[in-house]
Amino acid sequence: MKYSYFPGCSLETVARSYDVSAKMTAEKLGMELIELDDWNCCGATAYFHIDEILALTLCARNLAMAEKMGLDVVAPCSACYKNMLETNIRLKNDEELREHINLALKEDGLQFGGQGRVLHLVDIFLEDVGLEKIQQLVMNSLKGLRVAPYYGCQILRPKMGRENIEHPDFLENLLSACGAEAIDYPLKTQCCGGSLIITKNSVAIKMVHNLLKCATDKGADLVVTTCPLCQINLECYQKQVNRIYGTRFSVPVFYFTQLLGFALGIPKGDLLIGSEMNSPAPLLTRVVKEA
Repeated sequence: MKYSYFPGCSLETVARSYDVSAKMTAEKLGMELIELDDWNCCGATAYFHIDEILALTLCARNLAMAEKMGLDVVAPCSACYKNMLETNIRLKNDEELREHINLALKEDGLQFGGQGRVLHLVDIFLEDVGLEKIQQLVMNSLKGLRVAPYYGCQILRPKMGRENIEHPDFLENLLSACGAEAIDYPLKTQCCGGSLIITKNSVAIKMVHNLLKCATDKGADLVVTTCPLCQINLECYQKQVNRIYGTRFSVPVFYFTQLLGFALGIPKGDLLIGSEMNSPAPLLTRVVKEA
């Protein structure tokens, strides 16, 4: 199974562990992620509020390159996924807009025809591989590990017709296939305050506090996420939360691909587990020893 792979800007820098673990886990599951040559930023969330046409064109260029390869495009970042999915839907349904943007793409020898799909990385694991096969390939059972599945606010927009956007459970199902216990996490789809951390810091810090408190109150050992910005917010601002709220949070927050990869037998170091500010490595080692 081959896919065009759009890492996005974060996975080139602060979320390198997501990029590395995504590629290694996909390979372990028999998938080939072929990185788009000369890909460009998706425009992130803010750019769509500054110049929507240019933002759509940025996403359309990536989609057109994947289409030229004859492959569906896969994005691990939830924000990149949302932006490209929305672009794909809008251009398919708006002929005038599509023609306008294709005039710009023509300068780069590209054309958007809407032939390919836009998928999140978790989609191809669950739908193209399947939970049954994943469960069969598990080498390190995560039994005894209590995990808070954090979806964030991006991955479920726009609704694709199959998800329960109020009460999604696909991360819980994936965790269960690995032997872990997915805790009941009521705030799992609430925003982490990612886009507010600089402009409205006090608001964002309160949102991070609420998410961490909910996870720890529910007895979670750690938090897994599908989004680089969510991971950064929930991990890197714990000290600021502790200083402001008098809490003592020290919660490991890392990517679902790292946890899945470890369950599939990939060494922790190869998945860059241990590079976090609050490493989940001791927890994972303990769980495997006790199994």
